[in-house]
Amino acid sequence: MKNSDWPQQDIDGMRAALAEAERAADEGEVPVGAAVVVNGEVIATGRNCSVAQLDPCAHAEIIALRGAGANQGNHRLTGGTLFVTLEPCVMCTGAIVQARLTRVVFGAYDKKAGALGSATDLSDSRALNHRFEINGGLLADECSRLLQQFFEARR
Repeated sequence: MKNSDWPQQDIDGMRAALAEAERAADEGEVPVGAAVVVNGEVIATGRNCSVAQLDPCAHAEIIALRGAGANQGNHRLTGGTLFVTLEPCVMCTGAIVQARLTRVVFGAYDKKAGALGSATDLSDSRALNHRFEINGGLLADECSRLLQQFFEARR
């Protein structure tokens, strides 16, 4: 789907995630950002901070989901959409299932570790007790470019 085919609300959600990814890059973290949207409102954002927090679980999605749960006063985020600049990994997909999100929208596909269709596809696993809508590729070029620039600068 072309970027022009996406609803403006989705583009706004991904822009919020991209802003977090840019902050992560500025902090020396892998530039991945996330935003949780409920009823058209961004209720929480997150960015990778595994290095700063010395925490392998401090992925953008996890940080955003924790903030959204606190915002809503509930660990279940039914009706919520997670926007994330990179296809979620296995760990984050598990957290998405536990949060009972309705939808996940991601930017760049992750052929090495993406768990929603690229490296593996947990979205259809009988081992998981919740299903959610998945839409990938929103602002993919911008999301990918940010990651590429980050890693090129490190080489």
